[in-house]
Amino acid sequence: MFSFANPQYLYLLLLLPIVAVIFWAARRGRARNIARFGQPALVAGLMPDVSRYKPWIILSLRLLLLACVVVILARPRAGAKQTNTTVHGVEVMVCVDVSNSMNAAADDNMSEISRLQRSKMLMQKLIDKLQGNKVGLIVFAGQAYMQMPLTPDAQSAKMYLNEISTAMAPSQGTAIGGAIAMAESSFSKNPHTQKSIIVITDGENFEDDAVGAAKQARKAGIQVNVVGIGSTKGSPIPTAHGYMTDDQGKEVLTRLDESDAQKIAAAGRGLYVNGASNEAVDDIHQALQKLSKSDLGSYVYTLADEQFPVFAWIALVLLIAQMLVIDRKNPWLKKYNFFTKEQKHETQA
Repeated sequence: MFSFANPQYLYLLLLLPIVAVIFWAARRGRARNIARFGQPALVAGLMPDVSRYKPWIILSLRLLLLACVVVILARPRAGAKQTNTTVHGVEVMVCVDVSNSMNAAADDNMSEISRLQRSKMLMQKLIDKLQGNKVGLIVFAGQAYMQMPLTPDAQSAKMYLNEISTAMAPSQGTAIGGAIAMAESSFSKNPHTQKSIIVITDGENFEDDAVGAAKQARKAGIQVNVVGIGSTKGSPIPTAHGYMTDDQGKEVLTRLDESDAQKIAAAGRGLYVNGASNEAVDDIHQALQKLSKSDLGSYVYTLADEQFPVFAWIALVLLIAQMLVIDRKNPWLKKYNFFTKEQKHETQA
């Protein structure tokens, strides 16, 4: 069975006849302009190297190339097979801080990488290590928002991860407690399944009782781990017009509050790690490995072979071909006339 992963891109094929009509109209306009100088047959004799057919050949090659690119974007697939997989692991909800302070520099060196960018890089590595477990994603600022429910599909988690930005939270602030509470309510009700919450934040909590929320989660048998992101010395918060200032016009500095972050992790009987450490992901993964694994259910996946490499090779051949075709006559073909019969005239002596 043949299908497309992104069939919406196929609508771009409607552009091909439009391009062809525009090119045809341009050629007609060119012919009319030439006719102003005299009879087309006589004018053509003044331009012996101009080919009537090469432009159409080049256009055809380019349209075919564009069609191949569109098909590649649509990701053709074939040979779909259903695969039954049993997930055996733990449930993990990752809560990511998307408040404005996460736009600040990720470390004391004032690097160009923001705290949020560092958070996403850490999550990419962590999700790779969580293959075989269920992963969910929550973002929070002044309020918490469910970004992705628990799923065993790590690739889907990465797709949602790419969409995270500080602009997605209309209510600013940092409500870590609200994020922990939402994560707690998002787990399955299976008492035999081990559960863990990972909070990635700069630790500046202004909205609620995060320590109390971590204690409540621990009472429900849920481990709470915290990854601290940011500079302990303080970093300015970039905006569209410079850096954020207070009411007195002074530059606002945001610091990683490791003390509060450690208290939250301790209340949830979890682990606190600094995101700047090279071992941060490994340390969190080891903490999750200590949890007991259980069967999380069976899932049916439909897998198909990607066919876009075939069209990529075709596109490459077409690209090379259209680069080799010049828009004027080839010198060694001038003596041949492929489109009209040569008429011989005999003269009588």
